[in-house]
Amino acid sequence: MRAQFLDLHAAADFLGPGAVEVNMYQQEIFDIVRRRGAFGQRIKYVPATGHPSRFFEETAIASPTATQAFVDPRNIATVVQSPTRVERSVPLKALVSQINYNLFDLEVGQQQSQFAYLQAKDLADSVSGLLRTHDQNLWNGSDTSLTTPTTSQYFGVSGQITAGGQVVTAQTTDSIVDIIKSQISTMMSNSGYEVRPTAIYVNPVLADLIDREIKTAFNVVLNTVEITGGLRVKALATQAGELPIIADWSLPYTGTVGSGLATLPAYIVSEELIEYHWLTDPNPRVFRLGLTGSLASQLVVVKFGAVVVKGANYAHALVNVKR
Repeated sequence: MRAQFLDLHAAADFLGPGAVEVNMYQQEIFDIVRRRGAFGQRIKYVPATGHPSRFFEETAIASPTATQAFVDPRNIATVVQSPTRVERSVPLKALVSQINYNLFDLEVGQQQSQFAYLQAKDLADSVSGLLRTHDQNLWNGSDTSLTTPTTSQYFGVSGQITAGGQVVTAQTTDSIVDIIKSQISTMMSNSGYEVRPTAIYVNPVLADLIDREIKTAFNVVLNTVEITGGLRVKALATQAGELPIIADWSLPYTGTVGSGLATLPAYIVSEELIEYHWLTDPNPRVFRLGLTGSLASQLVVVKFGAVVVKGANYAHALVNVKR
């Protein structure tokens, strides 16, 4: 083999009398990469009962009709009643991520004493990356059934709410706020279920449209409420109280806003009825595998679970906004 030599000029910024300037870097890496969303931190996490995870839903109580319930007090005749319960299930899914550390590169970094925290940061970022994928798929997972899985992803919350059937449309000439508030009132007036929505999830673009509409119509600014970790968002006064309008970047919309063909979804949800059924641990777990032949350290991040929207056909709704 022929030896190769590199000119120091290739590594130095400047060579001169009494001075050799080499590349130096700040010890902190600039990082504002988006990680977790608010939705995944606000829903309920419960241990799975198995695979699939099962539960019962009561769809009606033992309630006789008025004709059956009111009788002649001197001639009591009863009608037997029984509650209606339905078995439900949610199949568990697996998320996995892997990161490898090359022994040579690690030891070079240690000897240079630069970016000493980088190994820990990269592992934390690998976990955060898995949770980001988890958060995105909580809404947008491509599966289409809780009984007969069609893909390895979650059956997303947006898909479950849409399948529930409570979907209304705000046309280009309709007031966004009026349609949303009207839908919430309709949900609250349900005589069969005690529905209490807790939040409205929208894309940030739709949140801005709502804010502009309120300002134009009433020349007021919406109040703010804290939702998690000091994060404050605008709140809309409804028949269910002041509901936070949570701008979620993982909620997509279609079309170009202003063309009249764009569709922006607004999800009215009862968060305590949206559950993530986890296996072993609700958080991602990290496993260190044995060294490979190249002496690379392998770490695998894994998470088991699935999301289910209870009462998708009455406790949640979708408003498709056309703009």
